[in-house]
Amino acid sequence: MTDAEATSEAEHAAASGGSDEGYRGVFGAFPYAARASESLVFKSYVLVGGLAAALLTLLFTLALITLFGATAQARFSIVRAFYVVVALGAVAPTISPVLLVARARRRGRPGRAGYELGLALAGYLFLASLYLGAIAALPETFALDGETVARPPPSGAFAPLIAVLYDLPRLFGLVITGAAALLVPLVHYFRR
Repeated sequence: MTDAEATSEAEHAAASGGSDEGYRGVFGAFPYAARASESLVFKSYVLVGGLAAALLTLLFTLALITLFGATAQARFSIVRAFYVVVALGAVAPTISPVLLVARARRRGRPGRAGYELGLALAGYLFLASLYLGAIAALPETFALDGETVARPPPSGAFAPLIAVLYDLPRLFGLVITGAAALLVPLVHYFRR
């Protein structure tokens, strides 16, 4: 993008009554997208996705701090870098629907009908896939605070689904989440 294109976009936004005020990067994109969107489902995703991204960021930050404490003597630990990559893989698809809509609205190109709805549904599906992928990747037994713990047996209304997820190979936890993460750019590509 050239400076002339950026200037013409700003002039277009000012002429159409829009304002870029408050849209300063990732944090400003959330209220901007919520105000500019016409889809109630997308507006709900702005709130839910923002909270989920904040919780994921907090979770991975605390996990990284714990890892630093456990590996204090290590000079170089590839595991630390892996935590950051996994965190980006979880947070980026969570916030990308909001960033894509904010960018499209700022440029005055909101996409075809259903663009915002499609991105919101893809975002919700990704959030669900994080949970489903974690269930599928859960080993039969694991160590928790020095004790060996067995995963709980499936129960409740979703017991059949949980049983199927338990029976899948653990690698499918990554496949489920990865497939849902790819859905966000696919919706953007086909609905813009």
